[in-house]
Amino acid sequence: MELNNSRDWYVVYSKRNKEEQAQFHLSTKGIESFFPRLLLSSGSKCKTRIVALFPNYLFVRVNMITDAHYVIWTPGVQRFVSFSDVPVPVEPTIVSFLQSQADRSGVIHARSQLRCGQEVEITGGPFDGLLGIIQDPPDARGRVKVLLNLMNRQVAVSLGLDNIGGDWVGLDSISAPAWAANSLPAN
Repeated sequence: MELNNSRDWYVVYSKRNKEEQAQFHLSTKGIESFFPRLLLSSGSKCKTRIVALFPNYLFVRVNMITDAHYVIWTPGVQRFVSFSDVPVPVEPTIVSFLQSQADRSGVIHARSQLRCGQEVEITGGPFDGLLGIIQDPPDARGRVKVLLNLMNRQVAVSLGLDNIGGDWVGLDSISAPAWAANSLPAN
């Protein structure tokens, strides 16, 4: 009987806020893992925070025949992300791309494509359809200060990024992968 010794990347769903714990325990078992995170900055050095790029998900590189049980029984891990109850490997180019964007600890420096003085359209909320000018770039909480012309005066309002016609990217225009959109657990 011949064993397949290839190691592929899989996605693991972790317990809530236990991604780093799972990554630590996987490393003690000799399992390669990758937990991508975003460094969000508010413009000043003292106001930064790191958030998970894909909360509750991390990548593991394993041979499913010989290593799956190590992953399943790791503290912090709930299960492999599966389709029809079968774990499906992730394209290695996806993980390679994410790793190339990250530093050694898996942190990707997020950057905004919104710039001070840029004119944007408000795309939701009470100011939907109005044009405004970016006064301050997005902060770590995802809030943007925008100048609006209301009743013949300029008024500064703070809006969420989901209400601004523009981009906030951590990567060079990558969106959530299909495995994340199709495999979210039902709560």
